[in-house]
Amino acid sequence: MKGNNIIRFIKNWTLPISMITGVASYFIYVSIHALDPTHALMSDVVSVVQPALIFTMLFLAFCKVNPRALRPHRWQLKLLAIQALSFIVMAIPIICFPTIPGRVIIESAMVCMICPTATAASVVTDKLHGNGSYVVSYTCIINLVAALLIPAIVPLLHSSSTDMNFVTSFTIIIGRVFPLLMMPLILATVLRYLTPRLHHWFASKSGAAFYLWAIALALAIAVTTKAIVHSHEQLWEYFGIAIASALCCLVQFVLGRTIGRKHGDMIAGSQSLGQKNTAFAIWMAYTFMNPVTALAGGFYSVWHNVWNSYQLWKERKERAISK
Repeated sequence: MKGNNIIRFIKNWTLPISMITGVASYFIYVSIHALDPTHALMSDVVSVVQPALIFTMLFLAFCKVNPRALRPHRWQLKLLAIQALSFIVMAIPIICFPTIPGRVIIESAMVCMICPTATAASVVTDKLHGNGSYVVSYTCIINLVAALLIPAIVPLLHSSSTDMNFVTSFTIIIGRVFPLLMMPLILATVLRYLTPRLHHWFASKSGAAFYLWAIALALAIAVTTKAIVHSHEQLWEYFGIAIASALCCLVQFVLGRTIGRKHGDMIAGSQSLGQKNTAFAIWMAYTFMNPVTALAGGFYSVWHNVWNSYQLWKERKERAISK
């Protein structure tokens, strides 16, 4: 009984536990000077482990997906347009004016807008009595769009600060982003038809994705902490990142809710657009943009989890009253 209470406590407080663990782990690690020679090696390890965790989470989640649930719907194109166009529009001033004031804030907002939907969004949608299959199909669509759009735009943001041409940069980035976002779905689909037993085994382990997410988030927060410690950004820019991520979160939940309501499922629309794979957002920002922009993913993780926690609490309260 005591063990169940501990597990329930960890699940209920995973977000703050992971974030505190990430921050504490970084400072403990750098404070042990005997480990100084391992810093370069650790950076290499993290660069491999972080995307591997994201890949595994997506793979386990997609193993539970019924291919029939992947049918896209026309109204989801509106959600795609919001994410894709906002990402492109915000990139334009940076491309035209590379030294524009507040660039790090604009890049942070770009990360928050293009980031794909979290695999857990369908679970939250089901608990709020929305159509989880809508969210599953949108998750697959936005993963594909992000996998193509990020490599197409990001090289243009840094064209003046790198010796690589666009084609080379595009090839490198798509080689890292596309497999991370799309290969889990392809692999899960192939296993479903070629090795049903193995596919079923992975599907039965999909609950492990929750714990992998906790580890990935802690690691992502540790990486973000490192970026902040070694950055030379001004304090107002950190506040700007926090505000930008909050506004992006608010705008996407509201627009998703509005569009979803018009098409019969405001919960699915809201979760599809608002709940993000923030572990990917932090990895993307730290890897391809100013590393400080990874802070946006950390903040966004707080905002969307606070909002979803409130919605779930409200739903439980209404259910208790109805009984």
